[in-house]
Amino acid sequence: MSERRIFEHPILDFDRGDEFYFDFEGKKVKAYEGETIASALYADGLRKFTESKKLERPRGFFCAIGKCSSCIMAVDGRPHVRTCVTLAKEGIKVERHGSKPKFPTIDIGRGTERREKDIEIAVIGGGPAGLMAAIVASRNGADVHLFDEGDDLGGQLVKQTHQFFGSHEEDAGTRGIEIGKELVEEARDVDVNIHTKTKVLGYYEEKKVMVEKEGQLYIYNTEGIVYAGGAVENYLSFENNDLPGVYGAGGVQTLMNEEGIVPGDKVLMVGSGNVGVIVSYQLLQAGVDVVEVIEALPEIGGYQVHASKIRRAGVPINTSHTIQKAIGEEKVEGAVVQKIDENWKPVEGTEREVDCDIICLAVGLSPDTNFLRQAGCEMEYIGELGGYVPLRTEDMMTTNRGIYVAGDAAGIEEATVAALEGKIAGAALFEELREETEDTQKSKEEAKEGLDKMRKGPYGEVPRQGVKSCTVDEEVCG
Repeated sequence: MSERRIFEHPILDFDRGDEFYFDFEGKKVKAYEGETIASALYADGLRKFTESKKLERPRGFFCAIGKCSSCIMAVDGRPHVRTCVTLAKEGIKVERHGSKPKFPTIDIGRGTERREKDIEIAVIGGGPAGLMAAIVASRNGADVHLFDEGDDLGGQLVKQTHQFFGSHEEDAGTRGIEIGKELVEEARDVDVNIHTKTKVLGYYEEKKVMVEKEGQLYIYNTEGIVYAGGAVENYLSFENNDLPGVYGAGGVQTLMNEEGIVPGDKVLMVGSGNVGVIVSYQLLQAGVDVVEVIEALPEIGGYQVHASKIRRAGVPINTSHTIQKAIGEEKVEGAVVQKIDENWKPVEGTEREVDCDIICLAVGLSPDTNFLRQAGCEMEYIGELGGYVPLRTEDMMTTNRGIYVAGDAAGIEEATVAALEGKIAGAALFEELREETEDTQKSKEEAKEGLDKMRKGPYGEVPRQGVKSCTVDEEVCG
């Protein structure tokens, strides 16, 4: 496949805008309006974005949402720019740091002027949880400011082309991309103050939030915070797992469904949970060959309806298999997979090579909770929810009174769950700062009923037990 950009898709329509060029290490690179630097470079054929400092091995991008360091480069002399969340602009100069970055030649000072503002509520994260929290609080009259590092809001919804399950009230039968658009439109309708391209740098006492936008620092003095910072992709240990071409499933989705750029020609999918089988089907829709799906467990982890789709398309799903090695020097050129027994031990003599140029890891997520740790919220490791999560009340308040949590930062579950938790958090925080209204009471009741429905049945048992383990009484919140 010579052209990396997707121009025809059964569901998505990529409006690329104007064509322009920027400089990458002395070479002209084509980009389109709305593309990130990393996606334009990837479409141009670049695979080595950085080098490891110690071994000087090549690194490619991994998460594509600004939560790792794999795509950091210098842009117009400014070092450590996350190119996967930075839009390409005409005439900019981009270069890799190499294993030993040089001292910047430009003034990267942030100025001496103190930019400080008092606001009522800060919502951190523009995915379904953050959007819903902001909507509920703002429509009741609160001064709500929503901060997100990306160029567009919607979080993971903007790359979800599949239809959601659940009840009609929870948008069953609607594609995630459409749900995201509706939430963003509603947030604008109720006058949420939206700050995109804005990175939250940290939390300070008395609920101060420091952010960076366009190279400038701002301090927001808040009365309450809803943290909906999402999750980070899990990695997997195997030989050569650092080669360009080993990507997280979310990164592949971002590149393919947001940027309209195919990640490669032949994909080995590692993991058969819902993410693994759904992304496999989305790859097929984009014209990419999914050569195989492997799963360490003895059975498929995702919904059978999704697994059946890719099986009907001729994609084999091999359970009780793991990846042993990525083949290649500068990038992925193949993989070695192997059977494992009931004790998770490799079965000798079952090794075989898989012809692929992409290894896609769909091996789960971990809650992104660094901000909450800095805020002093009490944390606990809950395996059923994906890792360390904050203790919280039924109304999603953490042990630091006035700071609420929602979405994947509270525990890894479905996007619908994230939106429902955001609705509870936004309503509860408004009630804490102002008063209970008919709308906030109804929002909490409906959302809690929705969560109860979502967590019933065999797929809801694990997260239900996890939530039970980290729920505390309001009396412990200081």
